[in-house]
Amino acid sequence: MTVAPQPTRLLPMEDIEDMTGLSRRMIYRLIADGRFPKQYKPGGWSSRWSEAEVRDWVEQQRGAA
Repeated sequence: MTVAPQPTRLLPMEDIEDMTGLSRRMIYRLIADGRFPKQYKPGGWSSRWSEAEVRDWVEQQRGAA
């Protein structure tokens, strides 16, 4: 029996700030530098981030410390 992978949730900026402890400004600065996962634009003005990508990024930061 094959188990299908769980789809990743797309989270708003407020959740990303809580997960990382970073400010909105710092997150966008890291994205511009290519050092943080890019956001998805599901429609309109909204931006969302992949929960899995951000969790992986957080784990990488812990490993680098």
